[in-house]
Amino acid sequence: MLKTRILPPTEQAHSTPLLIKNLLLSGVRYEASQEIVYRDISRYDYATFIERIHRLAGALTAAGVKAGDTVAVLDWDSHRYLECMFAVPMIGAVLHTVNVRLSPEQIIYTMNHADDILVLVNSEFLPLYQAVEPQLTTVTSTILLTDDGTRTAELRGFVGEYEALLAAADSHYDFPDFDENSVATTFYTTGTTGNPKGVYFTHRQLVLHTLTQAGMLNSLGQERMMSNRDVYMPITPMFHVHAWGMPYTATLLGVKQVYPGRYEPELLVRLIQQEKVTYSHCVPTILQMLLNAEAARGYDFGGMKIIIGGSALTRGLYEAAGARGIRLSAAYGMSETCPLISAGYTNLQIEAAGEEEQITYKIKAGVPVPMVEARLMDEQGNFLPHDGHTQGELVLRAPWLTQGYFKEPEKSAELWQHGWMHTGDVAAIDHTGSIEIRDRIKDVIKTGGEWLSSLELESLISLHPSVRDVAVVGVPDPRWDERPFALVVVAPGEPMDATLLATHLQPFVDEGRINKWAVPTQIAVVDEIPKTSVGKLDKKRIRVDAVAWLEQQADCISSR
Repeated sequence: MLKTRILPPTEQAHSTPLLIKNLLLSGVRYEASQEIVYRDISRYDYATFIERIHRLAGALTAAGVKAGDTVAVLDWDSHRYLECMFAVPMIGAVLHTVNVRLSPEQIIYTMNHADDILVLVNSEFLPLYQAVEPQLTTVTSTILLTDDGTRTAELRGFVGEYEALLAAADSHYDFPDFDENSVATTFYTTGTTGNPKGVYFTHRQLVLHTLTQAGMLNSLGQERMMSNRDVYMPITPMFHVHAWGMPYTATLLGVKQVYPGRYEPELLVRLIQQEKVTYSHCVPTILQMLLNAEAARGYDFGGMKIIIGGSALTRGLYEAAGARGIRLSAAYGMSETCPLISAGYTNLQIEAAGEEEQITYKIKAGVPVPMVEARLMDEQGNFLPHDGHTQGELVLRAPWLTQGYFKEPEKSAELWQHGWMHTGDVAAIDHTGSIEIRDRIKDVIKTGGEWLSSLELESLISLHPSVRDVAVVGVPDPRWDERPFALVVVAPGEPMDATLLATHLQPFVDEGRINKWAVPTQIAVVDEIPKTSVGKLDKKRIRVDAVAWLEQQADCISSR
C-alpha cells in the first residue's frame, strides 16, 4: 500500500463517523413542516417524525434488542417502515427487510439465515407469519403493526402493538457513535438456482450512497429530479434495496414523502392527485399498472418525473408515459449495488443533437454516477474497449457495493472475481461513458452462431401500438441452437400474430437495427406475463412455459 503523509489529529478533535443518524440532521433543519403521509390514514411533520424515531429506538431497546442483533420487518410501504430504516441501524442493530413476496419456505430460510431475533409484522401478514413462525429458529420477540389499532395477537414473545409501544416510550433516545463500517441493513436476492443470497450494507456505504444520489438527482443535467420542493412517493417495495435508497435521500433533503401501503392502482393514482406527487421510481410493470388504472383514464400527470429501473426502459413505454404527461428516465443498479450505479444522462453535445438523440440516451442504463467505476470484462478477466459496439460483462467498483454474500464465501468470491463486482449483465459502453445493457448473460439468445439481445427485441416490439407488454426468450432449436420466442400482451380486441409482428419489425431489419433471424417466427398472445417478486420479467419461468407451449402446440401460438 502506498505510504502517504498521515498527521495525528488534535487531541480534542472529533472525527465524525458516517452514520445513518447524521442523515436526519438536515431535512428537519431546512423544512421542519414538511409532511410524512401514510395513505389516507395519517400525516405528521418532520419534527414529529424524528421524535417517533427516538421513541421507536427506546421501544426496541426495552424489548431487548442490542447492538449487532438483527431486526426483521414485514410491512407494506409505510411511515413505520421509514422509521425502522432509521431507528434500527441507529441503535447499532441490523435491519432485515423481508421480501414478503417470497414463498413461505424462502421466508423461513432468509429469516433463519439472517439470525433475526425480533420481528415487526403487519397484521395483514399475520396468516403468513403464523404459518412460518414454528420453523423460525432465532426469533424470540414480535411487535404488531396495525392500521386499525388492534392491540393483541397470538405471537411468539409478543411485545405489543407498534403505536402503543411508541406512546409509552421516552421522546428522547441518546444515539451513540460507533464504527461506520458496522452493518446497517441486510436483505436477500433471489437467483436462478439455489437459496436466496444475503447482501448487506454498512452505515458508511448507505451514507455515501445517499449523498451521491442526492447530488445526482439535483445537480446533473437539465432538470432537478427530486429537490425538497418535490413530493416523493415510492412505487418500489421498501424491502427491495431500501426502495432504491430513495427514502434516505428524501429524508436528507427534507422532501414531503407519501407512503401508499399496499399497491392498489386506484389508490396510487388518487394519492398522486391529492398529494400532488411529482417524483417516483418503479419497474416497468408497476408503471403499466398505474397507466391502466381506471382513475388514471384521461388524466394528465402534469410532468411527473419517474425513474425506471429493475428492467429495461423500452421506447414504447417511454412514449406511452410521455403521452400521459410523465417524464421518464432510466437508471441501473442491482441488489448487490445498494443499488444506484448509473442514470440516464444527456450531455451538452447530445442536447444540441436534438430530441431523438436525447431519447436514445434517456432510455439507456445511463452514465455512471460519481464515484462509480464501470468496465467491460471478458471471460478471462481482460478489459474490453468502450467503443459502443464491443460487448462484455459489466463489472463495477464503487464505495457502496456489498462486500460479499452473508455466510456464502464461495459465491462471494465469484461475485468479486478479479477484484471487480460481476453484474452478470452483457453491456456495451460508448465514448460518452453511457452504458447500454444488452442482456443478462443467461438471457442472451444464441442463434446461428450470433448473440441476439432479448432487451433490444422487447424494446422494438413494444413500439407496436397494440402491444401492452412483451417478453422475449430463447427456445431450443435443432438447426439454429436457439430461436427468439415472444410473449405479447395486447390491447383488448386487437389482433396479433407472428405475421403482424414480423411486418412491424421489418423496417428495423431494413434499417440494420436487427438481423432478419432476430424476428420471432413464433409468438404467444397471453393475458399476463410472469413476473418475479419485485416485478421484473421472470425469464426463467417464461423459458419453461415457452417450451411447454411449443410442445403442446397451444392454441395461442401462431406461426408464420
